[in-house]
Amino acid sequence: MVVYLMYMDLLKYIYLFTYLWLATLAAPDTQELSAQDTRKKTFKGHAETPDMDTDHIEVAALGRPLFPGMLYDCRKDSFIPGITLWDKKSMENDLDTHPQPQTDLKFSSSDSLSDKSSLMDISASLKASFLGGLVEVGGSAKYLHDTKSSNQQSRVTIYYRETTRFEQLTMTQLGNITYPVVFDQKTATHVVTAVLYGAQAFMVFDRTFSKEEKEQDIEGELNVMVKNIPEYSIEGKGSVNMTDNDKKIAENIACTFHGDIHLEQNPTTYMDALDLYKQLLTLLKEKPQNAVPVKVWLYPLHLLNTKAAQLVREISTSLVSNTEDIMKVLDEAERTSNDLLKNTLVNVFSDLKERLLSFQHSFRTYKTVLQKAVSRVLPAIRGEEGMKEKSLEDILKIHYESPFNAGKLNQWLDDAKSELNILSSSIKKLEGIKIENSDGLNTILLDRDIDVVVCFTFTSLNEDPYVSALKEFLKSDKFKELDKNETLFSVASVGKWINDPDVIKKMRDNLSNFRGFSEANKDEKKIRFIMSAISNPSNKGSSIYLYEKGKLTDTQFQPVTKPPPPMVKGVQSNTVSLKLQKSPTGETVKYRVEYKQEKNQWLFINTPDEDFTLTGLAFGKQYLIRYRVVGIVGVSEASDTVSSMPSSVQPKTIPDRCWCMETKKYVRKETVEEFSIFPIRPRCNNVEIILTLKPVNNSSEVIQRCLNPNSAQGKNLQTCWKSRNTNNTATFKISNCLLSQNA
Repeated sequence: MVVYLMYMDLLKYIYLFTYLWLATLAAPDTQELSAQDTRKKTFKGHAETPDMDTDHIEVAALGRPLFPGMLYDCRKDSFIPGITLWDKKSMENDLDTHPQPQTDLKFSSSDSLSDKSSLMDISASLKASFLGGLVEVGGSAKYLHDTKSSNQQSRVTIYYRETTRFEQLTMTQLGNITYPVVFDQKTATHVVTAVLYGAQAFMVFDRTFSKEEKEQDIEGELNVMVKNIPEYSIEGKGSVNMTDNDKKIAENIACTFHGDIHLEQNPTTYMDALDLYKQLLTLLKEKPQNAVPVKVWLYPLHLLNTKAAQLVREISTSLVSNTEDIMKVLDEAERTSNDLLKNTLVNVFSDLKERLLSFQHSFRTYKTVLQKAVSRVLPAIRGEEGMKEKSLEDILKIHYESPFNAGKLNQWLDDAKSELNILSSSIKKLEGIKIENSDGLNTILLDRDIDVVVCFTFTSLNEDPYVSALKEFLKSDKFKELDKNETLFSVASVGKWINDPDVIKKMRDNLSNFRGFSEANKDEKKIRFIMSAISNPSNKGSSIYLYEKGKLTDTQFQPVTKPPPPMVKGVQSNTVSLKLQKSPTGETVKYRVEYKQEKNQWLFINTPDEDFTLTGLAFGKQYLIRYRVVGIVGVSEASDTVSSMPSSVQPKTIPDRCWCMETKKYVRKETVEEFSIFPIRPRCNNVEIILTLKPVNNSSEVIQRCLNPNSAQGKNLQTCWKSRNTNNTATFKISNCLLSQNA
């Protein structure tokens, strides 16, 4: 229990002295806790936070140099250095000191200011001042500023506190004011009459995790590891009884130290923290003179002199809670924006990065502006200026109606996450396509070896009315004159492209068309396929840009795409009649019909006609047939393949005679059993005929009628014919023959 030695007159002094004497007798047991009890909370506060009607106020020191006799302004929660009511010698001679050795150890998995304040025994009033930026914390209290920087981060904190002694002013000081002029200055409202000394330390353990890992599993794992720290036995120099799995987990745990104890080197790893924990139990015991103020008790000056400034009223708990909730939302938004900026795609698309950085800059500026507005009204509400709590209510109202309110803030961040997800999905679908910035695009356009550039373009990455609204709100300076803020700040409701189903459908179509087109033309050296981001409000979401000879020729290019399968209209002995169809998109210039027998290479013929007859096929053989659409640039994907087999029956349309261009003679009809015609080159009448010749009375005469025996082909043919032993037929290839029915 704390002792308070303050009264305005002698009777009050006598009463207070008696009260303090009795209270000292009732102080809690100061027996030092054993090492086995360090995990239990054993320290008890001297008094609960008082109401405004009581005389004294209990305040956490928060690393501030608060000593007995120091003046304190509760309106601003700040101390007044260099000015006291008594001279230094008087205070030193009449200071009452008692030992107070106690230890406290706690664990916390929360990162909220509310839970931190509870852990450090911070009152609602002091918390309000901290939220308003009035309190500059130091030492272990810097833990209040240490918040998670990412949502992909788990955190567990060890809180250690040890107290050593309790100091208080005596009645002698209260009865002999050395510098009464202080009351007239009205710079302070209270004086520090008692101080509890000791030290506090926070070891903050963080573990980041990927999106593939389960947050709940990581948090549970981290909790176990941190709570095991007091249990691990230290053996020799740093060796610890840990399993291999625990050691592996420990490698991914980072540690941050905030303490009132000076260390030669702060811990940064889990293993460092193990060593430090053992030291914490002895550091302050070995050097008690290093103890710092942990908690102080304040006495109102107006009870000593009515001229002194007063703390008239405190901020209501509900307003403090509302202010804390706002700051909590802002902290969460900052973590989310940090995560977005860590996405690798942000560095790829400069427009997106610029937007996010602009948002973060406006956001951080707003936090500062809001904090200053709160800090401006808190002292006026608490003091004698007559300002009412409505001024703080007005600040909160402006926030709720601003573009920085939780609804708009979270909506924008959710949209930004969705946008990145869409970009990531799109890039995965276009795997192998390089993303180029403006400089990279210009370099490609200047390359003389590239005639055509087809670019899948994201057109809305720099479009953001909300970010513009944030900047406009900050310019309006709404918090400057609270009484004149009658006009609400409106934010134009502009639909994001990611929320427009038509835009998303168009993007899906563009992705599909671009992917198929790039795959069909990937071997074309003169065509380059890329991705980029170019703002174009007239084409929301995405578009395909076409560059020809370094010049942009089409911002809504539609490449030819995979056509339907060819329709087989008719099959004859060596021909297949086909019906071809135009590309569903783009401009169809002509068709490329591709065909082959099984296990053979694809052959092709170009044709401008939709109705096309494929000739020169071997009858009785299975053929695979497909086609592509040829556009103004490139070709489409191949259609699905159809299978066709020309008739195996000898057709009645076999010509009477085959004219051989080399011998200028004919091959008689009766010598032909079957044949197949193949084009040697497009649009050429020269054909190659494969004939199976029947042996007749004079086989050599038949051969000589087709090929000159003196030619190389003739000799090969005769050799092949003479080498036959069994069958009555043989197949020969006769080149450069013209098939004719009328020759």
